[in-house]
Amino acid sequence: MKRLHIHMAVDDLPRSISFYSALFDAKPAMVKTDYAKWMLEDPRVNFAISTRGRQLGLDHLGIQVENSEELQEVYARLHKAGGDVVEQGATVCCYAKSEKSWIDDPAGVAWETFLTTGESTDYGDGTGERNARVAHEKQSACCAPEVAGGAVASACCNS
Repeated sequence: MKRLHIHMAVDDLPRSISFYSALFDAKPAMVKTDYAKWMLEDPRVNFAISTRGRQLGLDHLGIQVENSEELQEVYARLHKAGGDVVEQGATVCCYAKSEKSWIDDPAGVAWETFLTTGESTDYGDGTGERNARVAHEKQSACCAPEVAGGAVASACCNS
């Protein structure tokens, strides 16, 4: 069964955790120093927040799947929807290992499709995500603000 994924960029993680915990009437399934995630069943959604966004608010949307067959089904839908699909492949992001692809909707909102394959002890360096999103969007990395000298801070926004 597929699950809608929403990732929001926030500036005050503890305050946001308190707000969303009250809104969802549920504690986060995962809390890190820069990230929190709720795996809700009603509505069925993977809702994540982090302090790693380019700007506050909606960072990206996605569809999380439970197995390889569902992933192939959703990948086929991406190609049918039109636009440039960026196949990122295996990556580590948001404290998880996953397989993913990206596409922008007609309004320019980034959508990811992904299968989580395991946990990670770190957020991920954003390398694969950055390459996929930069190639696709031709702009700075997902969740990685530019720093002095034109370098990009290490981060990603995935799951």
